[in-house]
Amino acid sequence: MSSSVDAPPSDLLGADLPGTEQAGASALTTESAGAAAAAPATTLAAVGARGVPRVWFAGALAFAVGAILIGLSLGPDPINVWAIARGGLSQLPLLSIHSPLTQVQGAIIWQIRAPRVALGGLVGMMLAVAGASYQGTFHNPLADPYLLGVSQGAGLGATLVIVLLPHAAGGELLPLAAFVGGLVAVGAAFALGGSVGRGGGTGSLILAGVTVAAFLSAIQTFLQQRQAQTVQQVYAWMLGGFASASWHSVELTLPWIAVSLVVLVAHRRVLDVLSVGDEEATALGLNVRRARALIVLAATVGTSAAVAVSGLIGFVGIIVPHVIRLLVSSSYRAIMPLALLIGAGFLILADVLARMLLSPSEVPIGVVTAFAGAPFFAIVLRRSRWVGM
Repeated sequence: MSSSVDAPPSDLLGADLPGTEQAGASALTTESAGAAAAAPATTLAAVGARGVPRVWFAGALAFAVGAILIGLSLGPDPINVWAIARGGLSQLPLLSIHSPLTQVQGAIIWQIRAPRVALGGLVGMMLAVAGASYQGTFHNPLADPYLLGVSQGAGLGATLVIVLLPHAAGGELLPLAAFVGGLVAVGAAFALGGSVGRGGGTGSLILAGVTVAAFLSAIQTFLQQRQAQTVQQVYAWMLGGFASASWHSVELTLPWIAVSLVVLVAHRRVLDVLSVGDEEATALGLNVRRARALIVLAATVGTSAAVAVSGLIGFVGIIVPHVIRLLVSSSYRAIMPLALLIGAGFLILADVLARMLLSPSEVPIGVVTAFAGAPFFAIVLRRSRWVGM
């Protein structure tokens, strides 16, 4: 596909779109091609932006792999990275490599640290990609995966289990309740936003999300006050962490997160179109309301699954996409694939810091990401004021 701004508008929207994108976004119709021809050159340039430079993709991949090795090697009992690498290669049937790991070290790596690293990588991928998706969909550089009330819904679901069914708080009911709560909250925001005027606009959806979030937070606060002895447990969950990570947790969340990531990354070209504005996207033939609903649905399902097993981890969806924008490209054809790798590596390293800062106790990972994210958020806020991102 040519990236020239002189390319026909129908080519710019239709080229390089996987089937899922065309089905989800209602690709350019013939009668709208004439209207799209009048779109500004800057709009067409944004839509026709290039993908991921190979150097940056290789760097992001190396960053993710390095974070995985660090996450596996560091802990109360540090283990040599090369020993871990040889131990992993020894599991391959076609290679005759002896593992230098002792039986205890092998158990530490594969039963304790590996599921924690895997879960941290999955959650980091999901939060980073969901954050980028929300920013493109709502034209807001400060949007994050919790914009429409996912965090409040998940928090209320977890609180209900902890307060009303404390004997079940350590099982699978708590993540299930958090998952369902996140979905219900965003569903309520969409229903409320769609009932206002023509519905489907970004402003009405955001205001609906704020309203739903405030209402659910009030219910959660009321429940906590009624059962004051559960406050510490609720806040411990809300601050996030992977201390209880297991391979079973990975199995529970992997299908939901994988499907969500596939849908969102497949719609990276649609996000480029949405990011230029609703009117311009409509002129290019995109069914904006349907595309926004599909992207938000995928991001919500994945985020709810991530929150269900990790708690509320903030700033990942803001830091990672904006680092990519600052260093690489503002096109979602570059942001989405790179966010997968950098988001995974970022949260794995944040978890390492959470484990090591006050070892043998742990700092909640939400505190670690907040320390990194709050100054970055302020920088992005100041930059967006002057640059209009």
